[in-house]
Amino acid sequence: MHVKKGDTVVVISGKDKGKKGKVLQAFPKVDKVIVEGVNMATKHQKPNQQMQQGGIIHREAPIHVSNVMIFDKKAGQGVRVGYKVLNNGEKVRVSKKTGEVLD
Repeated sequence: MHVKKGDTVVVISGKDKGKKGKVLQAFPKVDKVIVEGVNMATKHQKPNQQMQQGGIIHREAPIHVSNVMIFDKKAGQGVRVGYKVLNNGEKVRVSKKTGEVLD
């Protein structure tokens, strides 16, 4: 996957198009990510022992990884990601637009 936990991403399609947020969780096996403040879903929670009161809870739902791009501060927009192997054999992610190392 081209995104990792902690990356800042911008949504490129869907109802939240244009929103930016930080990746909270990544699920590589199903190609989905949870982005902070994006794709909010409502859950009706019953009261239980741990949580005294019930009610409607708003939480982030997973979004497909193809609908997000990494936000590059230098470019000021979402960028495509390429890979480069450094001299020491380390594989890093690079911005296709600026050529900067993202890792």
